[in-house]
Amino acid sequence: MQRLGVTWMRLKAFVEIPLNGLTQPTRSDWIFALRTVSAGLIALLAAYALKLDHPQWAMMTVFIVAQPVAGMVLAKGFYRLLGTLAGGVAAIGITSLFGTNPWLLVTALALWIGVCTLVSSLLRNPEAYGAALAGYTAMIISLPAFGQPHLVVDLAIARCAEIVLGIVCAGVTSRLILPKLAADAIISRLKRSILDLADYAGGAFSGGDPASLAALQRKLITDAQTLAEMRTYARLEAPSFATRAHPVRRTIGQLLWALSAARALHTHAAPKNAALIPVRSELKTLVGELAATPGALDDTGPWVARLDAIASKAREAPAAPADPGEDRVGTITRLTIAADFAEALKQVMRGLDALRSPVSRPSRERQQPALVVHRDYHAAWRNAVRAALATLLVAAFWLTTKWSEAAGTVILVAVVSSLFAARPDPVQSAWGFFTGTLIALPFAFLVGQIALPALPGFGWFMLFVVPIMVPAALGMANPRHVASPPPSLSISSLSSARIS
Repeated sequence: MQRLGVTWMRLKAFVEIPLNGLTQPTRSDWIFALRTVSAGLIALLAAYALKLDHPQWAMMTVFIVAQPVAGMVLAKGFYRLLGTLAGGVAAIGITSLFGTNPWLLVTALALWIGVCTLVSSLLRNPEAYGAALAGYTAMIISLPAFGQPHLVVDLAIARCAEIVLGIVCAGVTSRLILPKLAADAIISRLKRSILDLADYAGGAFSGGDPASLAALQRKLITDAQTLAEMRTYARLEAPSFATRAHPVRRTIGQLLWALSAARALHTHAAPKNAALIPVRSELKTLVGELAATPGALDDTGPWVARLDAIASKAREAPAAPADPGEDRVGTITRLTIAADFAEALKQVMRGLDALRSPVSRPSRERQQPALVVHRDYHAAWRNAVRAALATLLVAAFWLTTKWSEAAGTVILVAVVSSLFAARPDPVQSAWGFFTGTLIALPFAFLVGQIALPALPGFGWFMLFVVPIMVPAALGMANPRHVASPPPSLSISSLSSARIS
């Protein structure tokens, strides 16, 4: 009974997960959904017009590279193209060398997937995505050519053509249909980060809940990393953004330094310190007002002036301790950290102003060092071995049993084990993929096996799938659901052969 209860809860979650983010979609969510669906249909129609072998891949590529920000679409599309080309070349080479021996073929493909997973685990998105894609693309191209190695070149060319078509449709629509640009997204996210920093500092200066502060600290660090990635996206959107790339990097450094200073003041608080109490009180008042004032960052001038005054006051070390037993060195250290916090927050606000009113020439100030990327080589090797071993075991089962349907399972295992290996929780990501696939099956069956055979044609296809694709795209707009493939992907795969 307990197992039945757990199973029921999981099945119930399958239905609830994709609906949680759809009850109150924002205007941006609707724009993203309609833009993605439009691009997918255009790609599919163009693929049929060009008589490509697998037109559904063009549509699926649109949904895979779809992102709310135009620059993110270009970046993911670019690395998807590179990964597809690398996987195609690897498929041709591996099949040419080992195509006559099935066991050597699957072993070589499994090792290739392991190598690509290793590289993917050492990189960050979207580069990591391109590396993982290079691995399982070789499997997708090579297995259909199993026993017919002369077809591998044609399959590789066809897949690359379908991927390019999907990328072009996604990229063009992301720029032409109510685009959301990375430059605007950077400003919006930076403003939210400043307000989150004010919330964190307010809690740190007043002895807030440690768990809440730790969660907010992790969010700020994640947002800082996202801002650093958005610099690349913005430069892909418009090379003219290069003049603003330096202020973004400098501002990220100041944001992290302000967070570190606030954390230090919270960790090494000295509430009875007579010299520090007034400074902490002024900082607490300022960040409290900043977090509570609507539109506070529309004009940063007053806040910058107040922070400048607080920093100057904190740097004026007391001539003599008010209490003979007071730690003078500790007092000066804490005052210095408080001054650093005020100065760093002031520089973050100036960076926000620089982004909103960019100068035409690059800044000559000393550049902040780029964010250091931690590379966990032990975890990367572990991910590579797991991906290669999982793929090889399923491939061995396929070759041993001669079960033709198991070939698709080999491809699926290769995709999941390499694509989700570098995720913080790969099991949860794979479970989300399974959830999305399970939800897609009944829709795919109804449309592909019942509706379209009775009413064939592209017009009927649009009528059947658009009401399903739009909610799926709305779910994709919510970051919690990005690991789950939208139902429309499976529908397009299963029903595309019956459209014409």
